[in-house]
Amino acid sequence: MRKTRAGAFAVSAPLPLATSIIMLLPLGAPAVPAAASARGATVDRTVNSTVALRADQLTITVPTSANFGSHKVGDVFSASLGTVIVADSRNGSPVWTATVSATNFTTGTGTPAQTIAKSSVSYWSGPTTASSGGGSRTPGQPTAAQKAALTATVTAFSGRKLNGIANSTSWQPTLVVTVPSSAATGVYTGVITHSVA
Repeated sequence: MRKTRAGAFAVSAPLPLATSIIMLLPLGAPAVPAAASARGATVDRTVNSTVALRADQLTITVPTSANFGSHKVGDVFSASLGTVIVADSRNGSPVWTATVSATNFTTGTGTPAQTIAKSSVSYWSGPTTASSGGGSRTPGQPTAAQKAALTATVTAFSGRKLNGIANSTSWQPTLVVTVPSSAATGVYTGVITHSVA
């Protein structure tokens, strides 16, 4: 008898690069005068601070989630993750590499029957879907035939910007998921993480 899993795959793709925040504080707070302290007088201890935000010059933007619909046990299906964008405004003409990794997909308490291992999840980047600013761009897996299992971190895309010209690169990766024949019914979720350096 064939079982059908109810619900849908849900994949969240967090943005791993956060804007750096630097806290600048004065070197010392005002000292409490001994005489005032002895009299029990109120002393102002306010310390002014400044928060400086540094704009990252190499960023990656990813979809927050993707819903893969309902599938039967034993199915092999493909689903788009949405658009990933790398923007580079660094000086010179540096190279960049975007990588991707995954967790297992689980439902319930994540017992073996409630787990779709990341080795059953493959990724292919596809070609560039949009770009600006020139430079070179190389997809990690240009076609479905070159898909890579996410058992380890894999290269999703790489590129090099032109000297003095900011650029951006977009692609729409696809996941290929093999649902084990022993998978329990449930809504399976996992995390796909893109990073750039």
